Amino acid sequence: MTIALLGTAPAAAQNEETSTLPGAQDPLVLVFHAADAPEDRTQAGISAIEALGAEGPADEHFAVDATSDPAVFTPSGLLDYNAVVFLSADGAVLNANQESALQNYVRLGGGFVGVHDAALAQPESEWFTGLIGSRPEAGGPADPQRAVVEVGDRTNPATSGLPLEWAKSDVWFNWETNPTGQVHTVARVRESTYGPGEGAEGWDHPISWCRDYDGGRSFYTGMGGTAQSFTENNFRKHLRGALLWTSRLARADCQATITDNYEAERLTAPNQPGELDQIGEPHGLDIADDGRVFYIGRGGHWADTPVVTDWNDPEIGLGEGTVHVYDPATEEVSLVATLDVFGNKGGGGELVKIEEGLVGIVLDPDFAENNWMYLHWTPHSEIDRETHMGERRVSRFTLDQETGTLDLASEQVLLSWPVQIHSCCHAGGGMDFDSAGNLYIATGDTNSSQFTDGYSGNNPEPNFEGVSFADARRTSGNTNNLNGKILRIHPEDDGTYTIPEGNLFTGEEEGGGKTRAEIYVMGVRNPSRISIDPQDDSLQVGWVGPDAAEPSTTWGPAKYDTFAVITEAGNRGWPYCMGNSQPYRDRNLPDPTQPLGWYDCDAPKNESPNNDGLVDIPPVTDNNIWYSPQGGGPDFPRNAEGVPSYELDEQTLRLPWLTGGGQAAMNGPVYRYDDSQDSPVAWPEYWDGKWFVGDHYDADQPRHAVVMDPANAGSGGLPVHAESLDEIIPIGEGGIRNLMDWKFAPDGSMYVLDYGRGFFTVTGESALWRVTYTGGEATPLPQDLAG
Repeated sequence: MTIALLGTAPAAAQNEETSTLPGAQDPLVLVFHAADAPEDRTQAGISAIEALGAEGPADEHFAVDATSDPAVFTPSGLLDYNAVVFLSADGAVLNANQESALQNYVRLGGGFVGVHDAALAQPESEWFTGLIGSRPEAGGPADPQRAVVEVGDRTNPATSGLPLEWAKSDVWFNWETNPTGQVHTVARVRESTYGPGEGAEGWDHPISWCRDYDGGRSFYTGMGGTAQSFTENNFRKHLRGALLWTSRLARADCQATITDNYEAERLTAPNQPGELDQIGEPHGLDIADDGRVFYIGRGGHWADTPVVTDWNDPEIGLGEGTVHVYDPATEEVSLVATLDVFGNKGGGGELVKIEEGLVGIVLDPDFAENNWMYLHWTPHSEIDRETHMGERRVSRFTLDQETGTLDLASEQVLLSWPVQIHSCCHAGGGMDFDSAGNLYIATGDTNSSQFTDGYSGNNPEPNFEGVSFADARRTSGNTNNLNGKILRIHPEDDGTYTIPEGNLFTGEEEGGGKTRAEIYVMGVRNPSRISIDPQDDSLQVGWVGPDAAEPSTTWGPAKYDTFAVITEAGNRGWPYCMGNSQPYRDRNLPDPTQPLGWYDCDAPKNESPNNDGLVDIPPVTDNNIWYSPQGGGPDFPRNAEGVPSYELDEQTLRLPWLTGGGQAAMNGPVYRYDDSQDSPVAWPEYWDGKWFVGDHYDADQPRHAVVMDPANAGSGGLPVHAESLDEIIPIGEGGIRNLMDWKFAPDGSMYVLDYGRGFFTVTGESALWRVTYTGGEATPLPQDLAG
């Protein structure tokens, strides 16, 4: 079918009236299609584009010319158009001169939109392949199928008004080469919702993308493969946004996920031999409003430094907890403080190594005025070598601005509680403030990972001097114990604290003495990193799971590392349930190798002999993200009582973008873009509202930014969309191998701590990094907008 080219004014006259960029003062779009293209789809597409050109405010209107005649592709003729659309273009071929005219048009700043089979046009042209971004893989699905599209870009004009999850019927291409990282993907199709056939992409299946290309702007969508698509409201919104950007009637950032637009730079040099002048054993960071980065070292030293493991020695476990500051204004590092901590026992077995030490840092919300810094630590001076008990505390210190060091004499102990230090592990440590000045403190279950075969930490028998060290029901599952929790308190100026409303307990339950009012969240295992979303005060947290490599039909789920969005006080399950309310099994006494019944996630009971809190504890809230060595979001068929089968061959992986193995969840921030700040290094608005979740390790483990649905995030809703960060926050040799903490600075750049190599030591790879955006501002520039 051929539709005649509409008349236009001479190109030279139009361009003299506007600018040197292609296009008319009254914007005009060329729709090009193959002469023998399917008439129904072609006509539907042309009619839709014509209608879209008349929608919205007058300054977003455009006229449309449609043709199947490639003779229109001349150097002067194309200058009439703000954008060129390839529609139903399979079989359309431009000769060398015509493609040269299109190349010239794009290089002069013209816009291009490719719809569906536009990716099949000009099959021999390498330049056109670059313009499109990729080519369809042969052998993919040929018939329409209903699938879910994940709309990851919430700011692009082509996707900003679309639902997070968009169900539609279309013909879904697979790609010869996945374009992720070379283009900016605005939407992906979820392969689990249809049959992708031969050449499937996996979880990362781009379906619409854009980029600034060869001087111009290119937008491609793999959708639009049916006539019906052009009658659908959401697809028309999508297509209209693409046309507005390519026609210079709207601006968009189409550089935001292109790998080469990010620069990762190591900021700290290796320490001098035997010194900790640059960094300690990396364990957390916080960033002041003036951009200074304060970061802590837990207490380990160089691998060849002697450690004391003999409990008869007064210096057992004595380590240096360090606080350093990096000043971006001077690009220099200085040592702010050294604290004597318990936590330097090196590696070894569960009854030798230890994870205590300096484990958390946060600056006061008014740090610029009061210079207050809060540290979460285990003072060496407070350990009891007879009972193997220690004291964990959160202390407030004052930074001496004249000397640039922490005034250790200024310490005010805000909160302290006992921890068993006979056995490793799980100290937790993360802290953050919300907008009301409430302080959140993440504490680990201080429980051994052994004695339960890597499943629920619920063996009541192992103990030292009467204190259990393998029963997390004594800690995480105990309403009267501050370990294995997220605490929430309000620090007062005099060094005391008050309890904000809305915590999990009042302290008066059952007459008092059975609960702690400081508890906001119970049932977490080892929450090393937490963050507060500055926009809505929601809490994001991740914690490390146990050690079982596979699920067990006897004991329950494999090790699940977990991330959760928390919007209200509650119980997150450990050691009773994991993931989406997948229960463990209770253990018999006096033989804990024998199973009893499955725990009830809706009405858990703490019947441990080591429990001094409530027996009936709050119901478990489902978590948003969990992953095992088999992959992300393992789930199983359930019986009438709701107990999963835990049969590996019946497993469904609900989060296919996740892979585990040797895994250790490291929660990150929710990014909030500040459009009032003119920062050349800020991550772009694309990332606004995305939650950064990662793992200590860098092989196949997660390092992603995810989109959550606010309607269900707090109740355990799964992420809607995930964006890999492996190339932006680089993994592998020479990159950030062991992610330990990551936060955004006021200028919108990201700072990342790389732990180094090995455990319980400082190595030459231990470092502070900075990741900045170099892609520039959205296009077209304001002065280049048409209309």
